Amino acid sequence: MVKNLLFVCATGIATSTAVTEKVMEFLKEKGVTNVNYSQTNVASVRSNSDDADLIVSTTKIPYELDIPVINGLALITGVGEEKVLNSIYDKLTEGE
Repeated sequence: MVKNLLFVCATGIATSTAVTEKVMEFLKEKGVTNVNYSQTNVASVRSNSDDADLIVSTTKIPYELDIPVINGLALITGVGEEKVLNSIYDKLTEGE
């Protein structure tokens, strides 16, 4: 089953691109290739999250969503990066 990941940052451009590259490379190394992804800014999360199975955000999303959200800031700072990557992997492979 294909999973849909949504990467979010303040503008939808800078940090979400860096995080996207890091996460997709990690998933590829783990053999997870059935993932589609998109990027958006925090203001557009509600309108862009309809198909998302998981959101990875480097900024606080100011409202509740029915989709799990993982804080991806560690993927920028490097502090706790492995833990965040493994959390993303676990969420995407849950129930397989």
